[in-house]
Amino acid sequence: MRELKVVGLDVDGKRIICEAEGSGEKFLLRPDDRLRAAMRGDKTGMSQPQSDTEVPSVLRPKEIQAKIRAGASVEQVAAAAGAEIERVQRFANPVLLERARAAELATAAHPVLADGPSVLTLLETVTAALVARGLDPDTTSWDAWRNEDGRWTVQMGWKAGLSDNVSHFRFTPGAHGGTVTAFDDAASELIDPGFARPLRPLAPVAEIEFEEDEPELPIETPEPPPEPKPARARKGRPAVPAWEDVLLGVRSGGQR
Repeated sequence: MRELKVVGLDVDGKRIICEAEGSGEKFLLRPDDRLRAAMRGDKTGMSQPQSDTEVPSVLRPKEIQAKIRAGASVEQVAAAAGAEIERVQRFANPVLLERARAAELATAAHPVLADGPSVLTLLETVTAALVARGLDPDTTSWDAWRNEDGRWTVQMGWKAGLSDNVSHFRFTPGAHGGTVTAFDDAASELIDPGFARPLRPLAPVAEIEFEEDEPELPIETPEPPPEPKPARARKGRPAVPAWEDVLLGVRSGGQR
C-alpha cells in the first residue's frame, strides 16, 4: 500500500490533491463523512458504512428535491452538490414524477383567451396551431416545475426545421381541468385563434419599384427637299441701246 500526502486543493475547491511518495504521481480525493471522521480521529464514524439515505454533499435530501421541483435537472444538482448522479437521482425520482404529472394535467387545462377560457384544451389548441403552420405536433415535449409562489410553470417544446423552440404557460389547477395562461410571446401565438399567422412572423420585404424604360420610337429621317433645277438660260433678244447712247452716237456693242 502506497502512502499519499496532501499537496493542495483542486481548482473547484471541493477535491483534495494527493501525491504518492517517491513516484510523484498525483491523485484526486473527494472528501466524505469517513474522511472527515478520520481527520477528527473518530474511529466509530470510520467503521460505520455510509447510509444510503445520505448524500455526500452540503445539500440535504429535502434541499435536493426542492431544487429538482423548481426546475433543476439531476445533472445540475449533482454538479452543484459535488455528488454522484446516481445518489441524486434516488431523491429526484419522486419529484420528477410529480413534475411529469403536473405537465400532463396542464395539457388538459383550458387556455384563457381575451373572451374567457377556451372550450378546447391546451393540447388540442397547440396541436391545431402547429398543424395549421405545417409543423409536426408529434415532436412536442412537455415539462413543468413549481415556482416559489407555489404556482406551476409549464413548458412546451417543439421543432421547426432544425431549430428547437419553447413556450411557457402558467398552470392553475381547478374544476374542469383548470386553466393555463400564456407566459411569453411564443405561448400567446400558440393559443391565438388566428392559426394562419406564423409563429415567427417575418419582417415585410420592401418592394423596390423599377422604372420601366419607355419604348424607343423609331425616328424617321425626313427626306431632303429636291435640289432646285438650274434655270434655263432663255435666248434673249439683242440688247436695245439706251436712249442716251443713241443721242451720243454709241453703237450697240460699245462702238462709236
